[in-house]
Amino acid sequence: MAGGLRRALGVGLLVLSAPVWAAKKVDLDYHVRLLPQSDQAQVRLTLANGAAVRSLDFDLGDGSRYSDFKADGQWLLTPGQQARGVWRPASDSASLTYRVRISHARRNGSFDTRMTPTWALLRGDELVPPARLDQQDGVELVARLQFELPDGWKSVETAWPRIGKNKFRIDNPSRLFDRPTGWMLAGHLGTRRTRLGETEVSVVSPQGQGMRRMDVLTLLTFVWPQVQAVYARHPGKLLIVGANDPMWRGSLAARESIYLNTRLPLVSESGSSALVRELAQVFGRINDKQRSEWISEGLAEYYAIELVRRAGGISDERYQALQAKLAKDSQKVTTLRGEQISPAQVSKAVLLLQELDGEIRLKTRNKRSLDDALRGAMHLGTVSTKDFVQLAESILGESSKVLDTALLQ
Repeated sequence: MAGGLRRALGVGLLVLSAPVWAAKKVDLDYHVRLLPQSDQAQVRLTLANGAAVRSLDFDLGDGSRYSDFKADGQWLLTPGQQARGVWRPASDSASLTYRVRISHARRNGSFDTRMTPTWALLRGDELVPPARLDQQDGVELVARLQFELPDGWKSVETAWPRIGKNKFRIDNPSRLFDRPTGWMLAGHLGTRRTRLGETEVSVVSPQGQGMRRMDVLTLLTFVWPQVQAVYARHPGKLLIVGANDPMWRGSLAARESIYLNTRLPLVSESGSSALVRELAQVFGRINDKQRSEWISEGLAEYYAIELVRRAGGISDERYQALQAKLAKDSQKVTTLRGEQISPAQVSKAVLLLQELDGEIRLKTRNKRSLDDALRGAMHLGTVSTKDFVQLAESILGESSKVLDTALLQ
């Protein structure tokens, strides 16, 4: 009896003390002031309780974009090609302030990111560089992002949930350090929104940039049922941003967001769609390792074709013409392995994945397909060629003849 009472009392004390050892929430506020006259943003990180964080160790790349660091506490800057900055915050409320250059020109003179007198198209990944966080045990940082816009600028859009005027909640469960990643756009903007399934979709561009916002929404609406059927997870919010030359004439996915040059056709002459390819990247979120970029790039291009085809957007005749083009483009490819692969290698990867899909459907009597391998890769998150072969063989129930090829050695 006494032992039972002691156990009951012990459980009661645990329940009473639970809030004491539950995660202690500490506010982390990002304040971004856009300064078009100097092509910069002033960024301020403020910790409500600096003692909760031992250090933040930032990867500043070659260091050329960042300047004017001021910190409460200790700041140690190591310049060079792999520049780093370590912040050890003061114990009370503590801030780190710096400036970051927004416009970034490529070798051909086009821009990856750009600031003009009336708008800025940028990536949050560069506003706040990646960092290693060393924090006290039992601490949970609650991160928010607020923009201060220049006079006359109307609005700002990010892929994060909006919690006020020009203010967003940053919460990435897969990361310890919540930073505001993804594409962002501010200034005099034109916007079209719709809800597709569980996802709030916004198509946004600076005014006068020729963005075909309704065309983008129409194509997305057309393929969305196929997207939902293939991908298990759907973002709560998807942002698509676009601008005209001299922005880079391409497309690029980032966290829950896509950049699309407004001159790009939504569906190319060959029948593939840059928009749907980037959509496949956003939904798939597959990272590759050990020189296996063919997996993420190949799957994205495969589904760029396949989702449009399943939606009824590609006739059998056009599909055959597309196959012939992929074969012609990739006829000289002897390997798919590499840190960065060429367009010809991507074409070869698509043909290999199409063969694999056929093999899976044949061996499983149409019960399984490449969709199952895609979902397996998504579940793993980071995939090597060896991992992908094992995945395919677990679905087949035997070794794959298609993947037993010199292309993957």
